[in-house]
Amino acid sequence: MAIPEKATADTAADDRRDSSGRNAFRRSIYSVPVTVTVSIGQKRLSVSEILELQPESIVPLSSRIDDPVDLTIDNRLIARGELVETGDGQIAVKIIEIIERAPDENA
Repeated sequence: MAIPEKATADTAADDRRDSSGRNAFRRSIYSVPVTVTVSIGQKRLSVSEILELQPESIVPLSSRIDDPVDLTIDNRLIARGELVETGDGQIAVKIIEIIERAPDENA
């Protein structure tokens, strides 16, 4: 049975407010930086094709420009999103789905 998203968020907030030593470790990991990788597609190339790559070569990917992108941490899928352009011309990801892990799934 999945825990409702709001209940999970409330529990995390309660853990941060709990000043007992029991949750000191849990609270400390909230500030640990992690790298989130956004995967927009892939292409399988042979070694000879890789060696032929030059500046301005185009490598077509397996996905289309409007397909969802995957967000991963340490190769674990955590969310899906869509690419958007920010007001200053940068690329960003708008989250469209949070991937819930099964309770019995090991880390």
